[in-house]
Amino acid sequence: MSRLTHLDDAGNARMVDVGEKPVTRRAALATGSIGMSAEALSAIREGTVKKGDVLATARIAGIMAAKRTGDLIPLCHPLPIDGVTVEFEFGENGIAVSAIARTSAKTGVEMEAIIAASIALLTIYDMAKAIDKAMVITGVRLLAKDGGKSGRWRAEGCEGIEI
Repeated sequence: MSRLTHLDDAGNARMVDVGEKPVTRRAALATGSIGMSAEALSAIREGTVKKGDVLATARIAGIMAAKRTGDLIPLCHPLPIDGVTVEFEFGENGIAVSAIARTSAKTGVEMEAIIAASIALLTIYDMAKAIDKAMVITGVRLLAKDGGKSGRWRAEGCEGIEI
């Protein structure tokens, strides 16, 4: 028997059957960042990017992407999303994003949170690439998850995070 849940005994890809699992409240937090030139950072902060409000657009893109995760990742279950938040923080050399996804379902929302953070960052790149094509997206990762069979999990150094 395969120890990887997305492979059957013959090694073929499969979608895990979650039918017997109980519905539980679940949440996940993902983060990432985009480094950029001082010019691009200033334009985003001041709202002077020609394409419009970069962070408002990136927030909406992240939320929309989380809702479509089952369409984007082949073996993910489509989930009823209870809520998604996407927040931004300006740094000295770029912008950090944090995305929280929540659901009441039979499987977790880790991928939804990671997709939300990733697409928000890609949207920032898309909207500001005319100013800085050398922007770099880094550090996209899961920081925390709550709920389900495995319960509470925090990345190393993030034990105090509440979601």
